[in-house]
Amino acid sequence: MPRRMLSRRALNRATLERQLLLRRAPLSAVDAIEHLVGMQAQAPNSPYVGLWTRLDGFRADELAELITQRRAVRASLMRATLHLVTARDFLRLRPVVQSVLESRFSGQSFARDIAGLDDDALIAAGRALLEERPRTRAEFGPLLGERWPDRNAVPLAYAISYLLPLVQVPPRGVWGSNGPAAWTTVEAWLGRPLEPDRAPDELVMRYLAAFGPATVADIQAWSGLTRLREVVERLRARLVVFRDEDGREMHDLPDAPRPDDNTPAPARFLPEYDNLLLSHADRSRFITDGRPPPLFPGNGAEYGTVLLDGYHRGTWRIVRQGDRATLVVEPFARLPKQGRSALTDEGAHLLAFAAAGADRHEVDFAPVD
Repeated sequence: MPRRMLSRRALNRATLERQLLLRRAPLSAVDAIEHLVGMQAQAPNSPYVGLWTRLDGFRADELAELITQRRAVRASLMRATLHLVTARDFLRLRPVVQSVLESRFSGQSFARDIAGLDDDALIAAGRALLEERPRTRAEFGPLLGERWPDRNAVPLAYAISYLLPLVQVPPRGVWGSNGPAAWTTVEAWLGRPLEPDRAPDELVMRYLAAFGPATVADIQAWSGLTRLREVVERLRARLVVFRDEDGREMHDLPDAPRPDDNTPAPARFLPEYDNLLLSHADRSRFITDGRPPPLFPGNGAEYGTVLLDGYHRGTWRIVRQGDRATLVVEPFARLPKQGRSALTDEGAHLLAFAAAGADRHEVDFAPVD
């Protein structure tokens, strides 16, 4: 049977639907985080904006409570990057991607700096320090250095960060609060060990539910795992296969939503590091000019990217001056009047959420070069 071809626009609409970006969803924060298979969280406040733009009636304190009540955690997972996930998902997912963290660490100069050490002894020492109380790398690195005085403290600390399943503790990641990146072990924080299953099958299926349709290369780019073709082949009887415009196989779940190409896509403001723009090897379903997604520095809720008609069309930032907060939209090209109006309306709602303490809100558009 010939396989149906999916245009880039069809892929765009399918993934937007699964990413809860065609309309705000009536989901709880915990259900949305699990549906999205976590949210990238190098910038501590970015998941708050990511959930605000996806959920109907989302409140920042809903996510803050999940973190303080230990129902959600910030930890290294897919691509060895920091993600916000539910506690139960961390227990399931970390064993599956542990090899990714070990591989990423082995490729760093830090790994060469600790060559010859007894890994088991190092991990045991790190575990003892972090289960005594949460500590930052700057705190537990020198303590490890006392045990191995001939080694630099920084690579010792980073070895523990990659090789031992750790979580960051609040107040880091709590809206309206700030704190250092302090770590403890998953067992100390959640009171439960990781699940033993390391098979990636469930992870692949969940990725397709949140990001599909997708190629094997897409799944690998998102997860950091390699050699997933044999996994997809093992799952093939549970999947449907399409072709994209370039003839590549696109794998998907049979009952997953695939909206019509002409489905309207509203203006949306995404936070820093949003997984929508980082989770495919081929990003052309969202980025039509080949530019890389910007990776803004900071704590989050101050910078991000703009979607218009479902495509990456610019960036945004919030500038605070006295009692005024201005959302500056920086488009890549001249915007149509209707698109500008839609971004102005949506931007006013973003300011009401992210800059609620300011007395005055304004939306401004930077000139196009």
